Amino acid sequence: KTKFDDAIPVLNVGTFHMGETSDEQSTEFDELDKKNQLEIKKLAKLLAEFKPTIIVIEDVPKNDSLRQFSYSEYIKNPKKKFQKPDERELLAYEVGRLSGAKKIYGIDFKESYNYNISVKNNVDKTTVDKYWKLLDENKTTNSKYWKMVDENEKRTPEEGIPFYDLFKLNNHPQYLESLININADLLTYISSKNNSEGADEAAKFYHRNLVMLSNLNQIPVEKNDRIFILMGGTHTAFFMDFLKRSPKYILENTFDYLK
Repeated sequence: KTKFDDAIPVLNVGTFHMGETSDEQSTEFDELDKKNQLEIKKLAKLLAEFKPTIIVIEDVPKNDSLRQFSYSEYIKNPKKKFQKPDERELLAYEVGRLSGAKKIYGIDFKESYNYNISVKNNVDKTTVDKYWKLLDENKTTNSKYWKMVDENEKRTPEEGIPFYDLFKLNNHPQYLESLININADLLTYISSKNNSEGADEAAKFYHRNLVMLSNLNQIPVEKNDRIFILMGGTHTAFFMDFLKRSPKYILENTFDYLK
């Protein structure tokens, strides 16, 4: 037995950022386009079948009162216009509205780190160069997943794969694993003699996600609650591991809803 008797079901969903973002990895997407907004609503309807009672988003907890007000206003008026909407207003709010969820919380924790530590002249990049080569070689395989990655990278934003397929791609286990490789673990191979510059930077990113997990653990829950989490893909990847191991949560299969 690995879970509490009152363990809380969690649907942990990864997304590309649909508005302005400072993330290293970004996706071209016009969040104000009517067609895109319609596609998001179709997706929200599928995800709402999970029937969450609590919505969790990538926002800092100190904004919870303002976010709760904004979300409540949206529930009253689903046609409410946001000046600069992103995946939180466009998708998370709609999933919550459709499912009748009354509570919304942010769990983000801001902590910067030097993703480009490899540009330092004194660090050894031999293994990192081989690492990147291996990732590139994987894209030449016949895997359906890597074909979709390759197809999306070669096309212009207007010609990329359809929104729903792109969203499924962002939640593919291989893709989530690769995000941890690229955004954190790869850095551990960057160092100078008797130092650990890359690992020190990767540790900051691990720490950020661990604090986010701590923030999740502080949300008050009751026996019948169900939690929907929407975050950028790398956070989702970390949380897949965290939630699998946690006795407090039961991790749902995302693809039971992304049919």
